[in-house]
Amino acid sequence: MNQMPDPRTMARRTAATACPHDCPSTCALEVDVLDERTIGRVRGARDNAYTSGVICAKVARYAERIHHPDRLTKPLVRTGAKGSGAFAPISWDDALDLVAEKFNAAEARYGSEAVWPYYYAGTMGLLMRDGINRLRHAKNYSGFHSTICVNPAWTGFIAGTGRLAGPDPREMAKADCVVIWGTNAVSTQVNVMTHATRARKERGAKIVAVDVYMNGTMEQADLPVLLRPGTDGALACAVMHCLFRDGNADRDFLERFTDAPHELEQHLRSRDPQWASAITGCPVETIEAFAALVGATPRTYFRLGYGFSRSRNGAANMHAASCIAAVSGAWRHEGGGAFHNNGAIYHWDKTLIEGLDRHDPSVCALDQSQIGAILCGDADALFNGPPVTAMLIQSTNPVSVAPDQTRVKQGFARDDLFVCVHEQFMTETAKAADLVLPATMFMEHDDIYQGSGHQYIIAGPKLIEPPGECRSNHEMVADLARRVGAEHRGFAMSPRAPS
Repeated sequence: MNQMPDPRTMARRTAATACPHDCPSTCALEVDVLDERTIGRVRGARDNAYTSGVICAKVARYAERIHHPDRLTKPLVRTGAKGSGAFAPISWDDALDLVAEKFNAAEARYGSEAVWPYYYAGTMGLLMRDGINRLRHAKNYSGFHSTICVNPAWTGFIAGTGRLAGPDPREMAKADCVVIWGTNAVSTQVNVMTHATRARKERGAKIVAVDVYMNGTMEQADLPVLLRPGTDGALACAVMHCLFRDGNADRDFLERFTDAPHELEQHLRSRDPQWASAITGCPVETIEAFAALVGATPRTYFRLGYGFSRSRNGAANMHAASCIAAVSGAWRHEGGGAFHNNGAIYHWDKTLIEGLDRHDPSVCALDQSQIGAILCGDADALFNGPPVTAMLIQSTNPVSVAPDQTRVKQGFARDDLFVCVHEQFMTETAKAADLVLPATMFMEHDDIYQGSGHQYIIAGPKLIEPPGECRSNHEMVADLARRVGAEHRGFAMSPRAPS
């Protein structure tokens, strides 16, 4: 991990940082810094063996975003009706005083759980994303159960492997077959395609893509496997049926490293390709070809994506797909096995970042995905607790992305709900807020990142000064904490401060 440079000593140069977006690649970047407020080109870092010099088209054009004329650069207070978009400038001091007044009033009337700090993955930086929890725990504000993305997929994978980790993703380049299942890597994880196509060029590897529509990854695959949404488990069962039927199951591996191989084989006897075809809509011939390829290719790497989280039975589907690598014995081989996320390999102590030493487990944790029901006063969603009457929102846009959009918008329209949004642009959620505060972008503050799709920890130093009056998530939360009487030593620390 590179030491963070001091932005005060900058000159025109090329600097290293990390992409902050909600993507498993967490790409290492090279940025042309033109002066203390301006960046030029953004490239994938060549000295990072996973990024390998490649960057997606969106991040390559980041100068357009960071220097966009529509960025928020000063605090704004609502002057018209809720959602009208009518705002007027306000000073930071007056703005934070207003937030503190509203939060304290909500707490005084209903208790601390009436205040709900809400965030997600607009930045994947550990400090800027998760630091809002320090305020939550210091004040016993309502908890936050993150459910909008990963839960079914993670649960299903861990059910089979015991931990959220897998073979080094760079081993895709050493595979003889790469199965890209439930992720459109061409559009959303370009580095997966970098290593998969390298295996194709250097080893003659085959690429299989499994998905529910003919996307860009399916079009580049040697074998595209198209199936109905939510039927991945049936496909996986049929593939494993064929592995046992055709003598391609690695029985020695199963006996040594799995817990119920005989029961699994018995369960799969009736799950043949004809059975699976009727469920999945995938032709029998395609299922047979997929199974035969896996059976004949011990060095098969299964790259399992977040598409499994998009159906109610996603956990079972992920578990079934991950089990194919165990039945075939692909785990034995470099370039083989099943991978979803590497979260379990990191062992962070986030006590300072999140204020975990102040966490009270008796405080109710509200479901992120139930924000519509919560703001509309649903007693079950609130666990019969007090209504939410004040919110701080960072790094997410729930008015556009949260489930049950009709109720979400109804909830935000409540006259008795105070909402402060800390944002980079005037999003739909910002337009629905009472107060909007300008936020920095990732090159304008210090942070640190971990890769869920690889095994790197990457420093993200401050490279340039932010425009106008933009403040980082950490600065904003620390300033608010002082006003609401929240005490924790993390509030007085800079992002770079050693523990």
